[in-house]
Amino acid sequence: MNRIKLQILKALADGTRLKIMDFLKEGEKNVGEIKPYVGTTQSNVSQHLRILKDAGIVDNRRKGKVVYYYIVNKKIFDILDLLDELVKENIKDIME
Repeated sequence: MNRIKLQILKALADGTRLKIMDFLKEGEKNVGEIKPYVGTTQSNVSQHLRILKDAGIVDNRRKGKVVYYYIVNKKIFDILDLLDELVKENIKDIME
């Protein structure tokens, strides 16, 4: 169980992967659609998607030659929202 938690946390610990997840919040996308959103190469996007998939955060489906990626469980966004709240509280405490 701890190994899976660590894999998820490691997958979340990257700005590009967080950006990809934010984009996938709207629905499934293919690599060609994700690439301009994150501003990196197709190869780099694919590597990040593999890490997210290995962590069980995203999965994919094939339609013809195109592979579409989607968020497996939207509860992952609850975790990210809680993290945002924690960061805001920490910043607020520092500023006081």
